Amino acid sequence: MARIDEMLRHMKEVDGSDLHLVAGISPRIRSHGELVAVEGWPELSDESVRAIAREIATEADWQRFEACGDLDFAYGLDGVARFRANYFVQEHGAGAVFRIIPEEIKTLEELKLPAAIGSLCHLSQGLVLITGPTGSGKSTTLAAVINEINHTYSRHIVTIENPVEFVHQNRNSILSHREVGSHTLGFGPALRASIRQDADVVLVGEMRDMETISLAVTAAEMGMLVFGTLHTNSAVKTVDRIVDAFPAEEQNQIRVSLSESLAGVVSQLLLRTVDGKGRCAVHEILLKTSGLANVIREGNTPMLNSLIQSGKGQGMQSMDDSLFAAVESGRVRAVDARMKATEKARFDPLVAKEQSSR
Repeated sequence: MARIDEMLRHMKEVDGSDLHLVAGISPRIRSHGELVAVEGWPELSDESVRAIAREIATEADWQRFEACGDLDFAYGLDGVARFRANYFVQEHGAGAVFRIIPEEIKTLEELKLPAAIGSLCHLSQGLVLITGPTGSGKSTTLAAVINEINHTYSRHIVTIENPVEFVHQNRNSILSHREVGSHTLGFGPALRASIRQDADVVLVGEMRDMETISLAVTAAEMGMLVFGTLHTNSAVKTVDRIVDAFPAEEQNQIRVSLSESLAGVVSQLLLRTVDGKGRCAVHEILLKTSGLANVIREGNTPMLNSLIQSGKGQGMQSMDDSLFAAVESGRVRAVDARMKATEKARFDPLVAKEQSSR
């Protein structure tokens, strides 16, 4: 048994999300958003981190890590979970982070996601973006969406990830999981190939460069349903990020293409629950309406906030409204919601009320 297995089992038992091994300190586990040192685990040296990490890496992966100082791959522990592993080198030596990927894929209902997010599963084409900072649960939400499509429709679903995280079993749909580095050279080449693979649905794990973004938009224009992720925290910033990825002379064209293909944006944040024993997801949701295309084509992205407000009847909601509702329902603390809010003054009365009740 690899030495890391005991640590990973312990992380699962204490409901942790990430295990950090870094030369110079003892191992840490992220629990409900906070990094916690585990009593009884010794301080790690560069040599001990490398020895632990080396045990579960293939020879080819280890040579790649030693050559470039970075490595991403997935590691499965039977009966426990799959883990997304990242190896790196920092000032004091080697480091590694393992993020747990639950073996059981939670449904939309189990995650208590808004009905508007569930409606995105029933689209036949278009570009849907799930956004948020690292660790905000984008992959979990996407897995629930793909799971719903898999159980409801007969489609060919291609996932392109680095590494493959949630593994879906074939139900009504056919799943083709492709891992960048192992099964394809990159997100761009895999997206381009998916057009020739009779794919109905494509999940793109990362949309960081102009080529991947351009191909995702093109695939959506051609009739595929494309899901992608970005590290943005609002609909406005998401559209701006996509347009800004292109040179100035190409931005008008990408606005036109995006206006025709964008079917929805879901921005997600995770906040610690009131009891401190879990985390609560809050969402900003933008859906396609008759006015959306014009707003994107004209580059008037601040107007997206007005579209969201006027589309509440369709299930759209702003992040501030979602945060406010989470506080009023007693799910999260007002002070935590205020930190994430755009209009912080709106939350001041809630914070004052919370503090006076203590």
